[in-house]
Amino acid sequence: MSKYTGSTWKRSRRLHFSVLETGKELKKREYGPGQHGSDRKRKSSEYGAQLLEKQKLRHLYGVNERQFRRLFLLAKKDKDTVTGLAFFRLLESRLDNLVYRIGFARTRAAARQLVNHGHITVNGKKVDIPSYICSIGDVIALKEDSPLKCIKESLDGNRTVPGYVTVDLEKYKGTYTRFPERNELPKDIAESQIIEFYNRKL
Repeated sequence: MSKYTGSTWKRSRRLHFSVLETGKELKKREYGPGQHGSDRKRKSSEYGAQLLEKQKLRHLYGVNERQFRRLFLLAKKDKDTVTGLAFFRLLESRLDNLVYRIGFARTRAAARQLVNHGHITVNGKKVDIPSYICSIGDVIALKEDSPLKCIKESLDGNRTVPGYVTVDLEKYKGTYTRFPERNELPKDIAESQIIEFYNRKL
């Protein structure tokens, strides 16, 4: 899949779901984009409902279809955790997501850019792969002693840090302390629909 360059707000309105997790995209206009966006009230099929849930989660984390499917297959192989939760945990363990959760960036797209440009280290070593899967105990930090202006502004934004991440603002680093529980993850996603979507295709 090529990189999406369109409006994030339009995409959120099309999915009826806040991709940025702020809810701002849907406050003014809850209906879909386009001339006939407010007229689209047709009930979707079972397949359409499953596809919608998949697209909501995929766009939330900014993952292309090939990566998304690969992570689902990895989650399905996990015998110790239910597939839906294992899938969520893999997505949350991505380096770009943890950079976002720590607060170094205001969006996951901005977090990916920081990683791509070599501003992030994992356990003291530079990692420039956004899809890198972090392990419990990994320390994610800034490479530079003095952070960029955009990073300072993001850290000053007072965004809530989830319980499975600890942050040291003085040293500009964060630690992935444990796997998240389902109640700490997006509640507007029906992961059972996503599992059914892929099971019918595999």
